[in-house]
Amino acid sequence: MAFLSSMNVVGSGLTAQQFRLDVISENVTNASTTRTEAGGAYRRKVVVLQEMAEQTPFQAALARARGEDTRTQRGGVQVTQVVEDPSDFKLVYDPTHPDANADGYVEMPNVDLVKEIADAMAANQAYSANATAFNVLKQVAAKGLEIGK
Repeated sequence: MAFLSSMNVVGSGLTAQQFRLDVISENVTNASTTRTEAGGAYRRKVVVLQEMAEQTPFQAALARARGEDTRTQRGGVQVTQVVEDPSDFKLVYDPTHPDANADGYVEMPNVDLVKEIADAMAANQAYSANATAFNVLKQVAAKGLEIGK
């Protein structure tokens, strides 16, 4: 069972990092969006990840006694929420822009491309590490099956 638990942990990491990359690409795509449905410029989004703690045997016994399903995945990481970055918008002087205020300034999104690229590189490295761990687990399983021959 530890093997399957390890696969679940690695799978949760792959899923979380892929979601993080999706949000980063949304930020980059909207780096110049000055008008949204909510009104105002696009606000950068950030993914919040949380550890899914593994149950101790005692916690699992308590859950079974309460009639809870103990087969649910434990360990790994999960996306808990996507929050908006509260930093200020950038003001750009462009009196010809349709979204310019009375002084001629346009509120631009608070998306910093350098920060987004750095976040994307970190998410990509984490994704690659999880993929490597998955491949190692596959090799261990294959070797384990060869032992029985």
